[in-house]
Amino acid sequence: ILIFIETGIIKINFNSFKREPASMSKLFPRAKGFTLTEMLVTLTILAILAAAVMPLAKTAIRREREIELRRNLRIIREAIDAYKKLADEKKIDVEEDTEGYPPDLETLVEGVELKVQEEGEEDSDTKIMKFLRRIPIDPMIKSHEWGLRSYQDEPDSDVWGGENIYDIYTRNPGTALDGTKYREW
Repeated sequence: ILIFIETGIIKINFNSFKREPASMSKLFPRAKGFTLTEMLVTLTILAILAAAVMPLAKTAIRREREIELRRNLRIIREAIDAYKKLADEKKIDVEEDTEGYPPDLETLVEGVELKVQEEGEEDSDTKIMKFLRRIPIDPMIKSHEWGLRSYQDEPDSDVWGGENIYDIYTRNPGTALDGTKYREW
């Protein structure tokens, strides 16, 4: 902006405000955009990285399922052991042919009557003792159906005799990351 002061009056020269069209080469002399070759190289590198990450992601998901399977097996087995302990202490009534083990998994959820005897009292009160809030899901087959073994069954039996529940296992026939069979856990 040119400002001239003549005889106390300010004059502005508007010719200096003229704009000339700017070309892209004047504004950004080196910016020409990506070439097709650069785009293809970038996409190829990204595809190679994605292909390398996929097996790692699948292994991580499998490892998480195995951890959840071990946790759920432990939860149910601890509930079976707690039931057996109370049966051995004669705090719950059990049928003689069950060896003190629960007749089914639903019994662990529904609960049993527990005999509670206060000190100095001859009569005992009863209350409901629950061992599980719900039957945990088998993460390998995504079902509440577990393989069951009774005390009378063979240790490697796949058929449940139905007398009681001594142990549980997953029905997934697969092999774990450590090389063991899931059914043997």
